[in-house]
Amino acid sequence: MKMRGQGQPEKSAAGSDSQAGNVAASGEPQALAAENLRLRDEIDRLRAQLMAAEALADRDTLLPLLNRRAFLRELNRVVAYARRYGEAAGLVYFDIDNFKFVNDTYGHAAGDEVLKHLATAIIENVRETDVVGRMGGDEFAVILARSDEETAHAKARSMAAMIAERPLVFEGVEIPLSISVGAISFTGEEEPAAMLARADLAMYRDKRG
Repeated sequence: MKMRGQGQPEKSAAGSDSQAGNVAASGEPQALAAENLRLRDEIDRLRAQLMAAEALADRDTLLPLLNRRAFLRELNRVVAYARRYGEAAGLVYFDIDNFKFVNDTYGHAAGDEVLKHLATAIIENVRETDVVGRMGGDEFAVILARSDEETAHAKARSMAAMIAERPLVFEGVEIPLSISVGAISFTGEEEPAAMLARADLAMYRDKRG
């Protein structure tokens, strides 16, 4: 009887351990689900940060336009599409006439405002499928999706006319603006560098009159 009584607590302890194990086991799936949810949230947060950083790296430091690197990447993409499907696209290249005179006469703050003014005007007058980039300094380029030679030239002329009609008013002073512009079309036979050179040459010819 005494020995039997001594064995009873051991049986009770084993039962307690079993119950505790069951409780712990039942909590494990919930803890695992919570941890998985936390990890997914962390991955989503990091992915969003990466996308934001990539978008920031693509943007010009002053203007709401693509920088040269990002623009060239998009141009390569459009060239590959044109080469594959034989669909023409346009490339417009332009710079601001007498931009150095603006900086020297009105100051670099005015020059920055001219660039912003121009960028806004261009963005408002292109399609969502078109791509606008700042190539450096006061030089800009626009990729015109699904555009032949005639359409590209017509767009270039309309852009030049539009800029001429929209002077910048800076600190109460009206600053007249004009651009020299060149336009070409392509279907993928050329490399992007050769296309940019051809558009730049067309712009230079326009500048010389």
